[in-house]
Amino acid sequence: MTDGTRTESRIEAIQYAYRLGYLAQEVRVTYRKDVKMTVGSIAVDAKEGDMSSLQRWVAKILAEQGAVEIQSNGSASDISRAINRERIAKPHDLSGVEVDFYVKVNDYLDGLKDRERENLTVSLNKFIASRLEKIVKLAAASPLSPELEAKLAAEEKELYIMIHKASTGFKKGVLRKFD
Repeated sequence: MTDGTRTESRIEAIQYAYRLGYLAQEVRVTYRKDVKMTVGSIAVDAKEGDMSSLQRWVAKILAEQGAVEIQSNGSASDISRAINRERIAKPHDLSGVEVDFYVKVNDYLDGLKDRERENLTVSLNKFIASRLEKIVKLAAASPLSPELEAKLAAEEKELYIMIHKASTGFKKGVLRKFD
């Protein structure tokens, strides 16, 4: 297994764990039709027009069937704010994002039409490139501080640690005569 493959696997494992947590979060829904069902320990009994909270994974299934409408959780505005904060941040300063930011982004992108997804993806690619450049510079210079860790998504934290380890190893390798 190459380092690149291991890195991808670690990032995927992190995303999987945070995605599970994200899907377990409660969201507000409005029922479009009467729903009465029980799956394991989850029971739903609601009339058209009722509002309630459901775990996101249940709400997504019911939304796909047209039974509920998931109330906007502000994902679009959160993503837009994060992009704008990063755009106006100083060249050496990272703006803060939530630890599960990329999980939320991917979930939001899944719900968009192709054209909207393409437009947002262009902005997100610029956002990621900016953050990646800053993370590489910071990680090559110093270990991860608690202050900086609080600004990183889980995937970015893993990247930072890997870059710092590789950078430290490289420096020791090329300057080993002077240890």
